[in-house]
Amino acid sequence: MVRIQMQWKLIVGTIAALLTVGIGALSVTSTLGGNTSSLPRPDHIVMVIEENHSYSQIIDSPNAPYINQLASQSAVFTQSFGITHPSQPNYLALFSGSMQRMTDNSCPLTFTTPNLGQALLATGLTFAGYSEDLPSVGSLICSMGLYARKHNPWVNWQGSVANGLPATANLPMTSFPTEYSKLPTVSVIVPNQVNDMHNGKNPEAIQAGDRWLQEHLDSYVQWATQHNSLLIVTWDEDNGKENNRIVTLFIGPMVQTGHYEQRITHYNVLRTIEDLYGLSHAGASTDAAPIIQIWKPTSSP
Repeated sequence: MVRIQMQWKLIVGTIAALLTVGIGALSVTSTLGGNTSSLPRPDHIVMVIEENHSYSQIIDSPNAPYINQLASQSAVFTQSFGITHPSQPNYLALFSGSMQRMTDNSCPLTFTTPNLGQALLATGLTFAGYSEDLPSVGSLICSMGLYARKHNPWVNWQGSVANGLPATANLPMTSFPTEYSKLPTVSVIVPNQVNDMHNGKNPEAIQAGDRWLQEHLDSYVQWATQHNSLLIVTWDEDNGKENNRIVTLFIGPMVQTGHYEQRITHYNVLRTIEDLYGLSHAGASTDAAPIIQIWKPTSSP
């Protein structure tokens, strides 16, 4: 009888151990696969896309004092990368999870594939893109002055028969709300080709972009620290000299500041935004890991 009891205890103990290991394995698998249960849900996201500079050109540069001030209160990704060169395929990748077979800056283009804007609208949320110097709401022009459509991805889905966006989602920067509580769920801001660091020589190009960001976004940044709002600042691509390593910053009250070594691309950023709002995944974001380690712990109800 004693022997039977001992064997039974051994069996029960073995089963318990296996269950414990199994549960642990499930937890690890869930995390590696992108467990989104602890992700925050910002009231707003504002994303600014800058141009053509590498990580080492911006971080710790005296020519970008405001951006580095933001970095000190941000999650800074030290291994963030563009997808390709030149500009346009990177913007398309960030917005739709695909370069849409583009290898250049051709214009005009029309697409019908899934995209971030349409996914937001389909779930009752809101989206708007703000382009500096866009001549009018819904303009389809390829270029005018310092505005370039190649830096405005959402316009390529404007009025499309599938996954289309309304003209009212394609706005000039002058339409960006000054009452920040009225921001769309997700806003994407594209400065003109001087103020996004695209044109000109350094250090003047970096200095111009840094000043513009402070002049146009600092009041929002100050407001966001007291509200449930997230700012993302990223670059489309590097200067061609650093393996396409770029700066990506996440700033907001839900973010744990610090430097993070997770290797990310535009697809990871897109996947993260999609998961923050429970959206469907577009293109390559389906297989990209969401960013999960930067968030402050959420309190249980």
